[in-house]
Amino acid sequence: MSSLFIVATPIGNLEDITQRALRVLSEVQGVVAEDTRITTRLLRHYHIEKKLSAWHEHSDDRAWQRLKEMLASGASLAYVTDSGTPGLSDPGGRLVELVRTELPEVQIVPVPGPSALATAVSIAGIPLHEFLFFGFLPHKKGRQTKLTEIGASDRPVILYESVHRIRKLLSELARTDKQVIVCRELTKQFETVYRGSPADVAAKMPASETKGEFVVIVF
Repeated sequence: MSSLFIVATPIGNLEDITQRALRVLSEVQGVVAEDTRITTRLLRHYHIEKKLSAWHEHSDDRAWQRLKEMLASGASLAYVTDSGTPGLSDPGGRLVELVRTELPEVQIVPVPGPSALATAVSIAGIPLHEFLFFGFLPHKKGRQTKLTEIGASDRPVILYESVHRIRKLLSELARTDKQVIVCRELTKQFETVYRGSPADVAAKMPASETKGEFVVIVF
């Protein structure tokens, strides 16, 4: 019986990968990646040579048919995203849905590990027994609705944001009475955690900060 392994990979520090993840990546017949360039660097670091296939947000039915044929023929595959645990704000969920629907005989196996969401929660230092996760906010349509919901929420809200829009997000959140924890480049060399009002955090953040991925906790 073939299997699709959903494998978590480091969000920054390559030492964070699990022994099980390395074993699975070594043993499967192929690795399916959100970005084959990023995954190639990871596999080379651990001296793993595997055939790579792509599965990303723009993958079409032809891409799915190729993966479907491989799994139907008995091959086991591992799916990895750019970083972290697949299924959170990435194409992993769509792939799992297709496999469950069209190849019910294929076993879907989670291989847990790093997650930017869990990493940020672990150092937040605020009550997070329950929270809302919004992933990446819409760029335009529906964005204001989400921001209004965040402002009215009595539970913490966790977001992902890119360096290109983090200042815009802080400016929008400054219109609320919320506090934020902004985690930048978690587990990487320039890991930084900012706390305070959205305006305070924006002031603390260097204007020259041109790289980074962010997890934002609004409370």
